[in-house]
Amino acid sequence: MKILGITGGVGAGKSTVLNYLKERYQAELLIMDDIGRELETPGHDCFDKIVKAFGTGILAEDGSLDRPAVAQLVFHDADSLEKLNGIVHPAVREETERRLQALKNSGCRLAVLESALLLEESYDTYCDALWYVYADEETRIRRLMRDRGYTAEKAMAVMANQKSDEEFREKCQVVIDNSRENVQNTYGQIDREISALIG
Repeated sequence: MKILGITGGVGAGKSTVLNYLKERYQAELLIMDDIGRELETPGHDCFDKIVKAFGTGILAEDGSLDRPAVAQLVFHDADSLEKLNGIVHPAVREETERRLQALKNSGCRLAVLESALLLEESYDTYCDALWYVYADEETRIRRLMRDRGYTAEKAMAVMANQKSDEEFREKCQVVIDNSRENVQNTYGQIDREISALIG
């Protein structure tokens, strides 16, 4: 089984690449944000640890995490953010390892890990190849305003908190340029790189 790591800044279009890999190559996708959200639901050890650490004040009426309340809590408090990450990140890593092993045992040919923090959290150590999904700054801002309703200022503020283009390029072996609105151009790059990776 080949394990492909996908990373890139917000608004670069990682979802476009992931969806194509799933549809065209039957890739099994492991999205770190989705796994984290799943583990933060009632019935999971991770959820219990978060409630124990921060109290029941972060729960919604239905007993689930009140995500805006949690976001508000950690946004202004670096210690709280560090504490939350110290609970969630190890749980996500453990679950990711479990799922990768299960996929390997099932005969899967291609697994894809996606995270904006792929490099920061050292998920690259699992990967046979790392792809950086790139789009120029102007395109990313336009997409974030169109797709997420961000203001230009918010888009730039979010982008400023992520790795620079140079840092991504330094760590990744492949750059998928997803700047154009013509998605076929992106698909052609993916096809070439997948052919090199899995033949």
